[in-house]
Amino acid sequence: MVDSPDLSPSETIYSVSQVSALIKSYLEASPALSDLTVSGEVSNYRHPSSGHHYFTLRDAESALSCVMFRYGRGGEFLSDGSQVVVHGKVSVYTARGDMQLYVDRVQPDGIGALQQAFEEMRARLEREGLFDPARKRQLPDYPARIAAITSPSGAVIQDITNVLSRRYPLAELILIPSAVQGESAAQEIVQGISALDAIGDIDVAILARGGGSLEDLWPFNEEMVARAIFGSPVPIISAVGHETDYTIADFVADLRAPTPSAAAEMVAPDVYDLSRDVAGYAAYMQQSITRLIGDRRTQLDFMLDRMEVRGPDTEAPRQRIEDLLTRAKLAASRQVDAHRQDVRRLEAQLIALGPRQILARGYSIVRVKGGAVAAATGDVSVGDELQITLTDGEVDATANAVRSAAEDDGQR
Repeated sequence: MVDSPDLSPSETIYSVSQVSALIKSYLEASPALSDLTVSGEVSNYRHPSSGHHYFTLRDAESALSCVMFRYGRGGEFLSDGSQVVVHGKVSVYTARGDMQLYVDRVQPDGIGALQQAFEEMRARLEREGLFDPARKRQLPDYPARIAAITSPSGAVIQDITNVLSRRYPLAELILIPSAVQGESAAQEIVQGISALDAIGDIDVAILARGGGSLEDLWPFNEEMVARAIFGSPVPIISAVGHETDYTIADFVADLRAPTPSAAAEMVAPDVYDLSRDVAGYAAYMQQSITRLIGDRRTQLDFMLDRMEVRGPDTEAPRQRIEDLLTRAKLAASRQVDAHRQDVRRLEAQLIALGPRQILARGYSIVRVKGGAVAAATGDVSVGDELQITLTDGEVDATANAVRSAAEDDGQR
């Protein structure tokens, strides 16, 4: 029997669980290990009924135990032998003292892998019926409220605003802000689509962002976004990227537009085209009534001629018929004139609602440079550079002070 050395009275004795907890706290306190991105090959992959993912990430020299709980993103990219890039933090499972990487996001490693993942998801969702043309809804002819789910800054919302202001100022454009790139983009897009039902009375929505690489557009290939579009309470136009870019969102949406500007043109008619259509319908009505009266006059003349042959006294009935025809023609003419006045009044209202006519009456459009239209004082901060659109040009200005109507009332 070997005598064990005596312990110093000042020496601290730790339990196993205390040591595991100490290691865990040191690992989680490290900035590098708490925000870690790692690439490698997946092996020993397990996906039990709990929904969690267990696997080993390895390269030629080392292996790292990993776990991703069911709320993590990108589990569809995990399989034995797949090359992936994962994000997470290193910690210790104190029950066993195992060090492992706790993963919150997985994506394929490389453009080729992303393209392959895109094709696989596209095929799978198509088999489920998410792309079925029979379930796609028609867009409303005359939408009153149009939502745009996109970034609140940048050129996309400006393009949509400019096109709708020019073509169809009768509709109200509602911006639902969302990230369109990065880790939070997919979840924010899903929340934006859910907001359509909460806002209410939205007739149609545009889901939009500008062009970019396959990685930049990947949030629009996320399965959660596809299923949110599929379950949307209102029709959705997908306008993601450039004309040659295609995403899963394009295939699920009720309509795909090649660009955000094209989506704004497709979502509503042009008021000037409507004005011409109304004028055309009025002219057609006048011609139809005139033609109908002429046809009936010809038929009556023929019948009177036949009556004249068969009976000598047709002058009085003929005169009465002439009077009735004159009165009918006068009434029809008055009705046509009344409809013509209504049409002209409608044309004048449509033209008056055009942005240039509104500006000519002394109004202006204020935009924060690099941002959206400033509709309220909350959209402007002191020091912001402003771009003011007048009827004959633009003025650059700087906001020296911002006062709301409530503040002005309080000062009186």
